[in-house]
Amino acid sequence: MKTKTKRVMASFLVASATFVGAVGGAAAGDQWFVLGQQTIRAADPSTEIKSTGGRWEKDVKDVKLSAEGADVQITKLILHWDNRRDDTMTDVGTLKSGGQTAPKNAPGRKGRLTSVTVQYKILGDAPTATLKVWGYD
Repeated sequence: MKTKTKRVMASFLVASATFVGAVGGAAAGDQWFVLGQQTIRAADPSTEIKSTGGRWEKDVKDVKLSAEGADVQITKLILHWDNRRDDTMTDVGTLKSGGQTAPKNAPGRKGRLTSVTVQYKILGDAPTATLKVWGYD
């Protein structure tokens, strides 16, 4: 009788651990997603990229930018947070086509990014490039 009870308890513990692991794995679905994107032109010196989605989609832990189509020199980057002070970064550097910036932490545990203002220069002969703002949640 004792061994039968131990087997049942062991089976229950294994099933419980498996269930908790599955739920924890599903909850740990943090991933990068596109908050907003904008096609920029060589003739323009700056652009504002607004975050898409509702209130909860804009809550992020980290933010980064990526460029496609051309190398982009970023001279000034302003992250506009809702109910937080804006983050301003100067001389960010050159963002290679297909590359991305290092992630920037949101203020506090999470922050709601409303938009990003970028002052830039497209390098080379490309007339346009695409900038994407990525959020991590």
